[in-house]
Order: sequence, then structure tokens, then C-alpha cells
Amino acid sequence: MLTLSRSNSPRRRVLAVASGGGHWVQLMRLRPVFEGTDIHYATVDPSARAMVAPATVHLYPDANKDTLLRMVLAALALAVIVIRVRPHVVISTGAAGGYLAIRIARLLGARTVFIDSIANTRQLSVSGRLAQRVADVVLSQWPGVAAATGAEYRGAVL
Repeated sequence: MLTLSRSNSPRRRVLAVASGGGHWVQLMRLRPVFEGTDIHYATVDPSARAMVAPATVHLYPDANKDTLLRMVLAALALAVIVIRVRPHVVISTGAAGGYLAIRIARLLGARTVFIDSIANTRQLSVSGRLAQRVADVVLSQWPGVAAATGAEYRGAVL
């Protein structure tokens, strides 16, 4: 199993980013990986705070490629979040906000992982394809999609 903490070093600061719905559900399935880290979450849904308490939850506006102004606002909010948290690692299960956080975090030297949604059975999502250009690791939850796109396959979250 993947682990993000190191036994002989200070706790890693991890920023886990996902929009709502299935993206958030898949991120929640990864919670055991975050044990032993200084975990921060970023999402669009304020009710998520109750799910991950006492961890810190940062909110950003929900946006997609069809809502350009909201995308700009989300990028600004995520830039503030990334600068404040200063994560060592950013991991996202999507969608647009996850890609934006990874893009910003790479500018600050963070390691990044993008896990494409299990719903994308035939090709990577738009965010997944964009993340391939900047993320350290892009994972598909489907072996066929990984083989066809150059993403990695290490199993499914769900």
C-alpha cells in the first residue's frame, strides 16, 4: 500500500483535493494513506468538514471548463490555499480544482499525484490529460486506459 509518511522525518504536509460527489467519495477511500501526515483537505462542499474532522478543510469555488469566471476564482482560491498550506505532496481525485491545485503546487516544488475518476472507463478526463503535463504521477483506475494513455495503473480506489 502507498504511504506518504516517513518514519524518520518530520510529518509530511499533504493537501488532498477533490470536488464534490464521486471525486470526494474516492478521495475519502484514500484516507488510510494519509495516516501519520499533516493532512489538509480542499473541496467545494462545506459539509465535508464533518467527514474529516479534526483535519483542516479549505473551500474553493466549484468550476469547470464551461464556467470560465468561476474557474479563475477557483484558481485564485486554490493558489491561496496552496501558499498557506505549503504542502510537500498534493494528491487529487479530480476534477478541475484538483488539476489547478497540482499545477500551482508544482510551481512551489511539491510532489503531485492525480488519480483519474473510476467513471472514466475509456479515456482520461480532461483534467487527467492536463495533469499528465505537470503531475509527477497520473493514475488511471482502468488498466486499458492506463495502457492507452501513458498513465499508470495501480488498482482501483472503489
